Amino acid sequence: MGNAALRDIAVIEDIPFEEIEGVVAVDAHNWLYRYLTTTVKWTDSGKYTTADGTEVANLLGIVQGLPKFFEHDITPVMVFDGGPSDLKDDEIESRREQRRSYEDQLETAREEGDAVAIAQLESRTQRLTPTIQETSRELLELLDVPVVEAPAEGEAQAAHMVKRGDADYVGSEDYDALLFGSPLTLRQLTSKGDPELMDLEATLDHHGLTLEQLIDAAILIGTDFNEGVSGIGPKTAISAITEHGDLWSVLEARGDHIEYGDRVRQLFRDPDVTDEYEFDAAIDPDLEAARTYVTDEWGVDAGEVERGFERIEESVTQTGLDRWT
Repeated sequence: MGNAALRDIAVIEDIPFEEIEGVVAVDAHNWLYRYLTTTVKWTDSGKYTTADGTEVANLLGIVQGLPKFFEHDITPVMVFDGGPSDLKDDEIESRREQRRSYEDQLETAREEGDAVAIAQLESRTQRLTPTIQETSRELLELLDVPVVEAPAEGEAQAAHMVKRGDADYVGSEDYDALLFGSPLTLRQLTSKGDPELMDLEATLDHHGLTLEQLIDAAILIGTDFNEGVSGIGPKTAISAITEHGDLWSVLEARGDHIEYGDRVRQLFRDPDVTDEYEFDAAIDPDLEAARTYVTDEWGVDAGEVERGFERIEESVTQTGLDRWT
């Protein structure tokens, strides 16, 4: 999910939705997971569980989350992750271990009938299952929301699309979007109220760094792909890079080492992305088919999604801009 310590480095400010326009390349896994955990925490599981016990809370999240884009005349393009780098294996295993711990706690909470703990732990044990992956893409297709498949990290591909001029913003909670070179990143798109805007150029100017130096500072702090150097936080990392110039000079001066530091550095500097994608920003959702898919085919409670569908329909009907067909 990216190193939250980068928040202390990044230049971030609130931005009204009214000031945002154009296309947002959304880190789809990140966006879906946020809605998935929130839905599970606050919604009766019977509302999104099929007769055979398959949970599709993601369908509620998509229907409830998309109207925010449409109502503010923003076109979302959902960018899905490809295969993760092997450098992320430790992080992935750590998350699996944490989920297994939560699952054990959840079993105990259910035995004890602790409703509050059950709700909290059910949200923490969520993962993007193959069914969630498949049904999310199918519902997005029915709603005519563009989908781009990344070869690796979704936020890297999204950043690449913005740099190419095919999108105006990256949408992600992941601070790593900054390291992948996203010029402008919108955060808190799944929260109430206005989002935050994370500005790469302003961040670099504020610290007097190049993007390469910012990446080096992040590696010193620690990323999803490497452990940081003990005792180095955001301020120390910036100071050290400013003084010594780059990662290797800092490590040499301190007598420290970062395993696979060169590979992590290259992953951010030259991420695995593709130009082989295309999408149409003119969106024409098939709301009848989408409703049928969610409520009839997957058995989601119609009352849970009806307002979301109404908001989408109202947005499409009321918007007179060319991006709607």
